[in-house]
Amino acid sequence: LGVTEVVAGLSVTAPGVIAAIAAPAVAVLAGDIDRRIVMVTLTAAIVLSNVIAAFSPNFGIFLVGRLILGLAVGGLWSFAVAIARRLVAENAGARATSIISAGISAGTVFGMPVGAVLGDVTGWRLVFAANAAISLVVLLAQFRFLPRLATVIRIDVKLLIAFAKIRVAAIGLLAAGLVAGGHFIAYTYLEPYLRSTLGLGRTGIGLALAGYAVMGIIGAFLGEWVAKFDVHRAFAAASAVLGVSVLAASWTAGSPAFAIAMVMVWGTAFGAIPVCVQIWMFNASAELYEAGSALVVSAFQISLAAGAALGGILVDYADIGTAFVVASLVSLAGGALAVSATPSARPPEQTGLA
Repeated sequence: LGVTEVVAGLSVTAPGVIAAIAAPAVAVLAGDIDRRIVMVTLTAAIVLSNVIAAFSPNFGIFLVGRLILGLAVGGLWSFAVAIARRLVAENAGARATSIISAGISAGTVFGMPVGAVLGDVTGWRLVFAANAAISLVVLLAQFRFLPRLATVIRIDVKLLIAFAKIRVAAIGLLAAGLVAGGHFIAYTYLEPYLRSTLGLGRTGIGLALAGYAVMGIIGAFLGEWVAKFDVHRAFAAASAVLGVSVLAASWTAGSPAFAIAMVMVWGTAFGAIPVCVQIWMFNASAELYEAGSALVVSAFQISLAAGAALGGILVDYADIGTAFVVASLVSLAGGALAVSATPSARPPEQTGLA
């Protein structure tokens, strides 16, 4: 489209910012609208956004399509996990959360780098056209299978603020933002890392990315299982593994086999993060879960935009290895913060108050 890489980067950061704003905004604006209608409308917007991108004659039109995508994704992710729990029995809620989170994780870890590889082979317009076709299939499936879902609690700004004021929820949101930010500092440059740093060819990159996505899905269900015991410690452990594996991938670039193994561990760890966060928010307040889910999306999208931007600066002024080191430190900081949300095992002292 004849623009610089810096300008092209807006197509990643701008939708992230819009999604961060859209997540709570759509949750409020949806009001009492049937959640099935909300989901179908947002999915239709994703189809439209990809069609615009695929046929855009210039970067301005292309960016419009990307902004529509940010609006749609921000709203869709906010409702998807909360709706999933309503479609199953109460005791299957965590599994429903992990299934949706696994899909989000797979799309997140698989989409961007695989899109880059396919774009080299088929041209970028066909990649967006394929996205539009896949989204259309999802839209038709929603029409066929998704039941009517009346609003349980109407979310407004006061409820969003009320949820954010819950101490354990606030810690979780901040910790999630740090870990996601650390992840995206490095993840945005995973494909260049595999290609330039490890020297993999097109086939090797494709296999590594496929393995990363599969491990992300496995990580989602592993995160659900571990979260049953203590979701805060499960999140902290996943964050620690993510930070250490990213750091190890950077330090062992001279041994491609070991470095790729560390990338697989990284994918597993990040796959566990979204499901742990969503279970964390549900435990913080089941009644306000839609509000919590919206705020989680905001935290992740802000982190995506900020992480991608910071990663670009680090790569431009230093190298990919430096970006990976910073990513590791930020992720470890998020995990350390999560530990503070775990109640002490020691019972509180009696004060004599009823």
